[in-house]
Amino acid sequence: MPETAAPLHVLRRLESSPRGLTEEQAALRAARYGPNLPPAPVLTPWWRLARRGLADPFTAVLLALSPVSALVGAWGTAAVTALLVGLSLLLRALGQRRAERASAALGALLGDTAAVRRRARPDAEPRVRDVPVAELVPGDVVLLGPGDRVPADLWLLRTRGLRLRQAALSGESDAVARRAGDPGGALLGSTVASGTATGLVTATGTRTRLLGAWDGPPRPASAFAASVRGVAWTLVRFMLLVPPLVLCADALAQGQGAQTLPFAVAVAVGLTPEMLPVVATLAPARAALRLAAEHGVIVNRPSALHDLGAVEVLCVDKTGTLTADEPRAHASLDARGAPDPEPLRLAAVAAAWTLELGEVPRPAPLDEALLAAADAAGIDPLGPEGLAALPFDTERRRASVLLAESGVPGAHVLVVKGAVDAVLERCACGPGERARAEALAGRLAADGLRVLAVATARRAARPGRGYTPADERGLALAGFVTFRDPPVAGVAGALRELTGLGVEVRVLTGDQPGTAARACRELGLDPGEVVDMRALATLPEAERAVRAARGRVFARCAPEDKAWLVARTRAAGRVTGFLGDGWNDVPALRAADVGLCPPGAVALAREHADLVLGGKDLGAAAHAVRAGRSGTATVLAYLRAALSSNLGNVVAMLVAGLLLPFLPMLPAQVLVQNLCFDLAQTAYVRRGAAARPSARPVPLRTRALVRQILGYGALNAGVDVLTFAALAWGAGGAAGTRWQALFHAGWFTENLLTQALVLVVLRPGAGRVPKVLWAAVAGLVAVGVALPPSPVGAALGMVALPWRVWAALALLMLAYGGALRWIRGRGRPGWEPAAPAYGPARAGRGRAQP
Repeated sequence: MPETAAPLHVLRRLESSPRGLTEEQAALRAARYGPNLPPAPVLTPWWRLARRGLADPFTAVLLALSPVSALVGAWGTAAVTALLVGLSLLLRALGQRRAERASAALGALLGDTAAVRRRARPDAEPRVRDVPVAELVPGDVVLLGPGDRVPADLWLLRTRGLRLRQAALSGESDAVARRAGDPGGALLGSTVASGTATGLVTATGTRTRLLGAWDGPPRPASAFAASVRGVAWTLVRFMLLVPPLVLCADALAQGQGAQTLPFAVAVAVGLTPEMLPVVATLAPARAALRLAAEHGVIVNRPSALHDLGAVEVLCVDKTGTLTADEPRAHASLDARGAPDPEPLRLAAVAAAWTLELGEVPRPAPLDEALLAAADAAGIDPLGPEGLAALPFDTERRRASVLLAESGVPGAHVLVVKGAVDAVLERCACGPGERARAEALAGRLAADGLRVLAVATARRAARPGRGYTPADERGLALAGFVTFRDPPVAGVAGALRELTGLGVEVRVLTGDQPGTAARACRELGLDPGEVVDMRALATLPEAERAVRAARGRVFARCAPEDKAWLVARTRAAGRVTGFLGDGWNDVPALRAADVGLCPPGAVALAREHADLVLGGKDLGAAAHAVRAGRSGTATVLAYLRAALSSNLGNVVAMLVAGLLLPFLPMLPAQVLVQNLCFDLAQTAYVRRGAAARPSARPVPLRTRALVRQILGYGALNAGVDVLTFAALAWGAGGAAGTRWQALFHAGWFTENLLTQALVLVVLRPGAGRVPKVLWAAVAGLVAVGVALPPSPVGAALGMVALPWRVWAALALLMLAYGGALRWIRGRGRPGWEPAAPAYGPARAGRGRAQP
C-alpha cells in the first residue's frame, strides 16, 4: 500500500495543490525564483586575482623592493625579486581559478527533464509532462520512478516502496527508505533506487541544501597561513625600521646620510628572505609529488601540507573510514541468547528466496551478509523449496518467504525476518517472554551490534489463494542474527601510527553510541565516555564546550554538529583536520584547518578537501602527516637560517657604521652576498634534502620563532664584531683605500663562511648532512675564499686577505660553529631548540601569535 501524508501546511505555504501549478503560476514563479541550476561559474579576471595576491604583506614588500633595487643599480636582484613575486601571484591565481571552475561540475547532478504535473488553466485537468529541470519552481508536483534523479528538494506527498541512493549527499552507497512526510523528504542529488513517489518542490537552485552548501561562508584562514602572515608583518615592521636607522647612524657618525641611501636600501633588500615564496611553495610541492607517486594521495592545495604537519586533532567519520561499511554476520542466537545456527539458516533461506521470487533488483546489505555467512557455514539457502515471497518494505519493516515443509505433504513453513519490534509484534508469546526477548535485543544493540529477529510459523496449504502481510501472525520466535561492520583492513595500525605521531583521533559519527564505542574498542581506541550529540544539544553552551573538549567519540552527529565540533577544537587553539567523504561532511571540511577525503568521496567533498587520500584507510593520512611535517621543518629551517643571519648582519652594519669613517660594505657587495646565500638555501628544497619528519605536530609559532631568530642573530652579530677586531689586528697598519678594501673583503668572506655554517647546523632535521647541502656549502665557501682576490673581487672593491686574517677567521669559525651547535642542542636531543618554534599548542592559548 502507498504511504500517504497530509502536508496541508506545506501545500498552503507554497500556494500549491496535489493537482500541480498552472502554467501561468509556474511562469510567474520562474521569474521570481530564477532557474533551477547551480550557481553560474563567474570567472574572476586574471588581473583581479593577481591584485588579491598583493594583499599578502610579504608579496607586497617584495614587489616594492624590486624597483627600489633597480634604482640603486642592483638590476639582477630587481629581476630575481620581480620573478619571484610573479611566480607567487601566478600560483595563487591558478589555485583560485581551479576553485571557481569546480562549481561547473555541479550541473552533472541534475537530470535533463523531470515528470511534472501541471494544468493549462485553474479549472483544467492536470497533465503529466516532461519539463526541463531548469524550469522547475517551488510548488511544482514531481513524479519519480526507478532510476530518476531527484531534480530539486522535495516534500514527499505519496510513496510506494521508495528507496533512494544518496551517494552524492552522504557518501553511503546503500539505498535509504523514504516515506511520505519524512523530515528532509527527497533532496537534490539523490537517485531513485526502487519504488515510486510524488513530491512537492520546496526549494530550487542555490536554495537547495546541496547547492546551498557550495555558497557557504568563506573558509577561515588556516593555522599556517595565519602564522606566516604574523611572521611577514613582523618582518615588514623591522624592514621599515632598518633603513632609517642606518641613515641616522651614518649621519650622526660621519655626516653622510644622503650618500648612505643606496647602502640603506641594499641592507633592506638583504634583510628580506626573498626565497621564502619559493621555499614555502617548492617544499610542499615536492612532498605532494612524492605522495602522489608513492601513496596515490592527490594534494589539491599544496600549502595544506604545512597545516597537516601541524595537526594535533584529526576528526574522522566512522562509517567508510574506520569501518568498511559492509555488514557481516557476527552471531546466531536462540531466543534466550545461546549460540544456535538455526536462526542464521532460516534467515539465509529467507534472503535467498526473496531474491528468487520477490523481484528484488539487488540484495540488501544484510541479505548479502546472510548469504555470505551461509556459504561459509556450508548452508544451502535454496535447499528448501520456496513458494512465495513478500519483500521488505518500510511500512512493515520485515520480509517473509513461504517454504514447502520437507517430508510433510501439504504443509508449509512461513519464515519472517526483520526489525526486532516489527517481528515480535507478530509473535504469539506472553508479555514475560516478549520482555526477555526485547531486553536481550537491547543488550546486543547497546554492544554496537545490529540485530535481526527471525520467527517461523506452520501453515496449511491454500490452493488458489495467495499470501499477504496479514498472514504474518501467530509466529514463534526462532532467535536473532547479529551483524557488525568490520574495521577497514590496516586501520588499527594506522591509528597507532597517528597516535605515535602525536595526533589525537576523534570519531564523529551519526551511529548510535553503542555502535560507535564497539567499533573504537575493536580498533584499540579507547572511546572513554561517548558523547551523544542529541543529548549535548540540550545543555547550556558553556557546558557543551567543556564536554566537547573532553570527548573522543561523538555519536548521533548531524552535519552541523561535525562543523561545530571542528570549530570548537580550533577555537581552543588546536590545529584541527577533518576526514570525511559525503555532502554532509562539507561544512566540517570547510571549518577545519585542513580537510581530507577518501578517493570514493562525493564530488562536492573532493572539491572542498585539501587532500584526496589514496585509500579509505588512515594509512595514507599518516604518510601525508609525515610529508607535511617534513615540508614545514624545511620552511622553519630556512626562516631560522635566513633571518638570523640577515639580522646579525644588519646589527653589525649599524655598529660598523658608528665606528668606521666609510661604509662597512658597499651596496654591490651586499647584494652579491645576498644572492649567493639565497642560491645556496635552495638546497633545502632539492631532492635528497628533505627533513626527517618530526615525531610530534609542527605548528608554526611566531613568537617562539622570533625568539630563536633574535638569539641566533645576536650570536651572529657578536661574531661579526669580533671579525671587525680581527681585521683591525690583521690589517698590519693598512690605511686609506687599502684599509677599506681589506675590511670589505674580510667581512664579505666572513659573512659567507658564517652563512655556510648556519646552513649546515640549522638545517632541517638532524643526522647526516645531505650531499646536495654539502655542495651548496662548498659553493659558498669557494666564493668567499676565491672572489676577493679575483678580478671580479677587485671590481667590487675587495683585495686578497693576509694570512693573519685567515688565521683569525679560522678560529672564529670554529668557535661560531661550536656555539651554534650547542645552542641548537641545548636541553634537547637531536639539536632541537629548547624553545621550539613548533610544538603542541597550549589549551586556551589560541592560534599562532603574531
